[in-house]
Amino acid sequence: MLLLATDTSGKNGSIALARVTPGQSDVDLLEAVPLAGGTFSAQLVPQISALLEKHGYHKSDLAGFAVVSGPGSFTGLRVGLAAIKALAEVLRKPIATVSLLEAVAWSGATRGHVLAALDAGRGEVYVGDYQVDSQPHMHSERVLTREQFVTESSGKTVITPDPALGEIARAAGIHAEQVSYPGPPVIARLGWSRLERGETVSPEALDANYIRRSDAEIFSKPKL
Repeated sequence: MLLLATDTSGKNGSIALARVTPGQSDVDLLEAVPLAGGTFSAQLVPQISALLEKHGYHKSDLAGFAVVSGPGSFTGLRVGLAAIKALAEVLRKPIATVSLLEAVAWSGATRGHVLAALDAGRGEVYVGDYQVDSQPHMHSERVLTREQFVTESSGKTVITPDPALGEIARAAGIHAEQVSYPGPPVIARLGWSRLERGETVSPEALDANYIRRSDAEIFSKPKL
């Protein structure tokens, strides 16, 4: 069985093809292909077709999809989710969504209660409160100011791929674990685990996990 994993949440993205076996948690990553930021809409579907063809498969061989639903770029997420929504609807295959914060939490070596942190820009931080055991379990995901982030992190372990956030936490006496930005193997494994548990979403219900409002919502004038 084949799993397609995609991430278009950041400045750059990726697609990956993995071989999976029902009843087994292991994911055999066949290949991951980077996507250049700003061109997701032009690259995504052709790259998926090329990846399948390269490995001798057809889109009908896909058993399901794992897709990062956010947080991240509003435009990138919309493009990526729209493509997966269309493919899943045509192929009638299940979709599993993966939070980028969940992937960060899972990427760390620390188990137990952790805070996953990502730079949200504008002096803000995406923070995911997770219990990480055999699988990550979310308590909450929020966007906080950096001051709120330091307060919330007191007494907890922070896991982040962002060096600046790690430095902020350590300067405040908080234990911070630096990890790499979650790549296709992590996304594929978390997505496959969710598919195995039947935690899927239908194409029509697939939506982005922005956490915060878009600029259009923030700056729009209220209707009279």
